[in-house]
Amino acid sequence: MKPIRLLSGFVTVGMWTLMSRVLGFVRDILIAGFLGAGPIAEAFLVAFALPNMFRRFFAEGAFNTAFVPLFSKKLEAGDEPERFARDAFSALASVLIVFTLIAQLCMPWLVLAMAGGFAGDSRFDLAVDYGRIAFPYILFISLAALLSGVLNATGRFAAAAAAPVLLNIILISALVLGEWMAVKSGVTDGSAHGQILVWGVPLAGIAQLILVWVAARRAGFTLRPSWPKMTPDMRRLVVIAIPAMLAGGVVQINLLVGRQVASFFDGAIAWLSYADRLYQLPLGVVGIAVGVVLLPDLSRRLAARDDTGARNAFSRAGEISLALTIPSAVALVVVPLPLISVLFERGAFGADDTAATAVALSIYGLGLPAFVLQKVLQPLYFAREDTRTPFRFAVVAMMVNAVAAIGLAYVLGFAGAAIGTTFAAWVMVWLLARGSQQMGEVARFDTRFRQRIWRICLASAAMGAVLWGVALALGPLLHTPFWRYPALAVLLGLGMLSYFGCGQALGAFKLREFRSVLRRGGA
Repeated sequence: MKPIRLLSGFVTVGMWTLMSRVLGFVRDILIAGFLGAGPIAEAFLVAFALPNMFRRFFAEGAFNTAFVPLFSKKLEAGDEPERFARDAFSALASVLIVFTLIAQLCMPWLVLAMAGGFAGDSRFDLAVDYGRIAFPYILFISLAALLSGVLNATGRFAAAAAAPVLLNIILISALVLGEWMAVKSGVTDGSAHGQILVWGVPLAGIAQLILVWVAARRAGFTLRPSWPKMTPDMRRLVVIAIPAMLAGGVVQINLLVGRQVASFFDGAIAWLSYADRLYQLPLGVVGIAVGVVLLPDLSRRLAARDDTGARNAFSRAGEISLALTIPSAVALVVVPLPLISVLFERGAFGADDTAATAVALSIYGLGLPAFVLQKVLQPLYFAREDTRTPFRFAVVAMMVNAVAAIGLAYVLGFAGAAIGTTFAAWVMVWLLARGSQQMGEVARFDTRFRQRIWRICLASAAMGAVLWGVALALGPLLHTPFWRYPALAVLLGLGMLSYFGCGQALGAFKLREFRSVLRRGGA
């Protein structure tokens, strides 16, 4: 077996994801500046969330959860992997075309399911119109995700990881074009931005699909849609995918609960969305990157009965994930206000919006390690083609989220939605960890991980103290237009130096490990 280079793959995915998330920040900064937290912004965010919600079923969520382990094992055994991928591509395309057409007819009800608080005001009709334009994105991005699974299983991560960059480049360009048109026409209500922005969504999906299709063809896999066939392999794929789709549905119910709670508070959907964007930066760079690389690696190692290699891959994924995630979580909890203020407070996004978004961000920060640990633990199940157990755990987490979010909304307002999400994430991690105990040593973190994790926590706590002190000292500069960006850079720079310095001194990690991975592409 030619093993996937775990750290090299992690760095590749992480770097491209970092670029995508930075561009996503630019996009959201422009949305906040041009549209603020007003009705056009909220209508677009709900419309954009619709295809992204369902992509969790058909794209990198449920379908790929079932497809990648099966494809990886066929690739390992040389059992006609291209034929299997072509059949899966055709089946997925057929289902999605029908689903997209149905969604166009049901769009008013889908919008109400996402944001019941929109009923009876201007946001509803706008969200329905935007939703019909944006929804075809689900077709293109889901097929792109399947092609990405093919590339990832072969150890080729760059094209798939780079595809989301195209989305943000196109949406940023749409916002700039909308601003030019608004200035030229004298229309200042944001309608020009909204129209052009929403049309950029399906265009971006087409661009992403073209990119990964070309990359897959160069890798030797030319996939074209044809009439779907229900082969024994497809039946097996469906059997594994159905519980994963149900689990994906549970996750989306969690998101729906949060949006429903937020929709009854003016501006809350935008506040939660901007906070989500910020905590998704470390989650995307670390958690998603590790999950994307770990699943095919574990699948191929388990197929080859390489339990020692599988345990090492699992432990190193957990170690590097938490080494980067725990300090990120501490930063989000300790200095959320400076982060939101500097990044978003301008134009239509005011001080009250900053304060509300910072509250949500600090709550999400408490759950960030849990979100990442899920990405590390779930491949233990998926690599064994076990999607039923995570589904059962997800149902429990869903109930916890619903009770917490709805119950706390009466006391804490929109913050209840963020608290419910965070609490449910930790419940899910506990269930996944407990369930993996019966898998044996391969599912247990090794001695090196256990020796380092408490040192990582100590170094992160020291960094938190530095951030708190520096933020106090730089307080006035962080609110001064000219100095706010340099001040934030100094704040974050000193925080990073303190973390990596303390981590090296405590033995939480060795800096040469990071340098060697970046210099040679990993091992």
